[in-house]
Amino acid sequence: MSSHREAPEISKDPVADNTDVYAFVSPDKPDTVTLIANFIPFQNPYGGPNFYEFGDDVLYEIHISNTGTGRADISYQFRFHAEIRNKKTFLYNTGPISSISDQTWNRPQYYSVTRVEHGRSRILARNLAAPPVNVGIRSTPNYAKLAGQAIHTIGTHRKVFAGQRADGFFADLGSIFDLGTLRPFQMAHLIPSAAAMGVNGLQGSNVHTIALQVPITDLTRDGRKPAGVLDPKAVIGVYASASRRASKILDDVRGIPTWHGPYKQVSRLGNPLFNEVIVPMAEKDKWNSQAPYGDKRFAGYVTKPELAGLLPVLYPGVFPNLAAYKKSRADLAAILLTGIPKGVVPGFQNYTGPVQADLLRLNVAVPPAKSPNPLGLVAGDAAGFPNGRRVFDDVVTVELRAVAGLTIPLVDPSFKPDAASAAIKDGTSNTNSDYLTSFPYLGTPAGGYQSKPGTPAA
Repeated sequence: MSSHREAPEISKDPVADNTDVYAFVSPDKPDTVTLIANFIPFQNPYGGPNFYEFGDDVLYEIHISNTGTGRADISYQFRFHAEIRNKKTFLYNTGPISSISDQTWNRPQYYSVTRVEHGRSRILARNLAAPPVNVGIRSTPNYAKLAGQAIHTIGTHRKVFAGQRADGFFADLGSIFDLGTLRPFQMAHLIPSAAAMGVNGLQGSNVHTIALQVPITDLTRDGRKPAGVLDPKAVIGVYASASRRASKILDDVRGIPTWHGPYKQVSRLGNPLFNEVIVPMAEKDKWNSQAPYGDKRFAGYVTKPELAGLLPVLYPGVFPNLAAYKKSRADLAAILLTGIPKGVVPGFQNYTGPVQADLLRLNVAVPPAKSPNPLGLVAGDAAGFPNGRRVFDDVVTVELRAVAGLTIPLVDPSFKPDAASAAIKDGTSNTNSDYLTSFPYLGTPAGGYQSKPGTPAA
């Protein structure tokens, strides 16, 4: 329910598939913001000999909208290129890799970082080395060291990392897409069975991460730290995208495709869930190709979400108040399309203005929480989703409860949420490696040798 295989066409192009976006004030460096975009979903750790890597033919971008228009005012662009050191072997590595510069790594990948602000481009770094994937205990015996070498400083208080990490997202994908089943509550489902614990469908999966940490002042509209939480300049909107050139031609001599023409966006992501569960299948590919400032055309799917209508049907008698509620869902429109204006949640706002756009909105004046709650704002932790998104935020539970009506009283005090709206969840948590307490925050990827392929259930 984040953005793994969220649309028909991008599901066929995993290298360009943007799986998750995170944006948060860095807990260990609170004068900075960390931006993370993940790509290439459902990576099996043992995917050799042609292991996963970023696409040399894909333009990856992280965008910042800070003027309320829904348009990208600042973009960070990442372009990759891989090399083959020994063209006479099929091996990814010809011996242990103890450093990201080791000649035993046969297919290193490098990248550049460019900042584009109001149409003006500035290259921040060239030929930065990405780390290898976590092959196994013999090939990559100290993977944490390799990943650490791939954290590059690109200016004062600015860091970048691009490489494989453990997928930090968690959701019971197997049950959710089996007619909306939530294992902890499946005894109340239309087709019931005994309640059970949730199963993390991302367990053992890796992703490829682009992570950037920059000063807050790099992202605000006036280049200054905001005066306070209620300062309109404190809010930024974030989304990521992947683009390919318009034409693909097969090179008969080399046996590989070449790309030509201008870049065309093929994937984008702001808020988790949006395209995957809100946008209908017939429009998902169109949505992926559009910039957020045009999202008004999709607003009806937010204010009358299909899932809100399905919950009372799939769980008979559990959501009677939700079933009877016929008003437009202004609460979801605020959370997903405009940000929450001041006066709705005391002492908080992340409103970007009336332009409806799917952006992950972050109020950079909200400090990191001393005792973070993975349920974020709905649990009183204003530093968490939907005020940005931290790597450990339980966005599935938050969004399930919002769709189920828990947040309607924020805009319509006359509505009484069903009791189940405060309890509904898929019952999962992170079962991959632990999150890190410092940049790039996502955990060490699962190693190929160390991983054991699962046995499909009957």
